[in-house]
Amino acid sequence: MSGQEYLVTINAPPLLEETVVDCLLAIESADGFSSLVVNAHTNDHQHMSLAEQVAGTQRQIRFQMYIPEQKLNGLIAALKRDFSGSGIHYWVMPVLDSGYI
Repeated sequence: MSGQEYLVTINAPPLLEETVVDCLLAIESADGFSSLVVNAHTNDHQHMSLAEQVAGTQRQIRFQMYIPEQKLNGLIAALKRDFSGSGIHYWVMPVLDSGYI
């Protein structure tokens, strides 16, 4: 692996799935990504419906992608610009190693 890479994880409400997909496909810094349905558990009920609050879980779409360090700030800036106030949650972790076997 050459240069520092990061794993970016984004949890988005299901209603935003197609919009987030379009955004990520349009961002040159994203060389592809994975998506899957997850059940998010949180004490922060701000973005949860009454049914989700009762169930204690919220369905989310999780996107994950590797991104080189020099493109990370552009990706985060685009997400903040396009999805401000939408309830999207993201986090970034350094990748220590990756490859194909």
